[in-house]
Amino acid sequence: MNKSKKVIIGMSGGVDSSVAAALLKEQGYEVIGVTMRMWEESDEEEQRLDACCSLSAVDDARRVANKLGIDYYVMNFKDLFKEKVVEPFVKSYMEGRTPNPCIMCNKFLKFDALLKKASAMGIDYVATGHYAKIEYNEGTKRYELKRSATAKKDQTYVLYNFTQDKLEKTLMPNGNYTKEEIRNKARELGLLVANKPDSQEICFIPDNDYSKFIRGYTNSDIPCGDFVNSNGDVLGKHKGIINYTIGQRKGLGITFGKPMFVVDIDAKTNNIVLGDEKEVFSDVLIAKDVNFISIDKLTNPLKVTAKIRSTAKEADALLYPLEDGRVKVVFDNPQRAITRGQAVVFYNDDVVVGGGEIE
Repeated sequence: MNKSKKVIIGMSGGVDSSVAAALLKEQGYEVIGVTMRMWEESDEEEQRLDACCSLSAVDDARRVANKLGIDYYVMNFKDLFKEKVVEPFVKSYMEGRTPNPCIMCNKFLKFDALLKKASAMGIDYVATGHYAKIEYNEGTKRYELKRSATAKKDQTYVLYNFTQDKLEKTLMPNGNYTKEEIRNKARELGLLVANKPDSQEICFIPDNDYSKFIRGYTNSDIPCGDFVNSNGDVLGKHKGIINYTIGQRKGLGITFGKPMFVVDIDAKTNNIVLGDEKEVFSDVLIAKDVNFISIDKLTNPLKVTAKIRSTAKEADALLYPLEDGRVKVVFDNPQRAITRGQAVVFYNDDVVVGGGEIE
């Protein structure tokens, strides 16, 4: 059916991308496996079986490709990854925001740079092992990004930057399967990665210590500052704004005789505002750098459900267009810890309407 169609699939050495490659081959595509080298790994990373950028991951991906009988290559994207993902990540934290680097990696690397590379090579599609669906809506004449078969593994939150031309050239074969079905498929195929654990941390911060990474990357000390209340009264000293995020209660390094939460982070004054938990809730946010998928643009208020972080439950909300291309999101009920730098993603049932960065 797809004998004349070629597809490059990003292979991380994990079970998801490995089975995705197998599924594409079964569907008749000519599959080419590619591992994108994006970070200079340390010895510590090399020892972790789930490190997606490690040399062991490359070895696993190559073994899978050999087992499946597909061509396999390693491509260097380190400079672009540093420019588009790592440096903005560090800058965002230094400015008191909490970014999601996976979103930027998908936007600039996997579904832009790799797609351009595929096009230059005369290859029809790119593919990944993400759990999401891409379908064409005959009624709207638009490609849609839709939730995967299993809500537990759905990854549409980090994919909201897709444009129509990129959706047209992207395949995500895992979207119709549960994680256990994917693992079972890997076992049936005799793939050694069938039981390999999922990677949980950011690929370039394997120990999950963001503060240590940022200090090392910038080769600078992060200045301490003041904890203050909403009136500006000084409550104590903090260890540097990169160590905190909105809604945080534990690890403040100071006690008050009652629970206190991070309400705001002000990089300009180097102050962290603390308050009661009720001060962490809000029903309004502004989103910038908004991308819409299921619609061309927002011209009138639109009812949606919205997620303010990958692990958050969706909540009913109303979108309002703003003159400068931003969007105001008004929730039916207050949301906990709306955090600058995180993404807000909009849904209409199973369809991703779009998303943007929380200001």
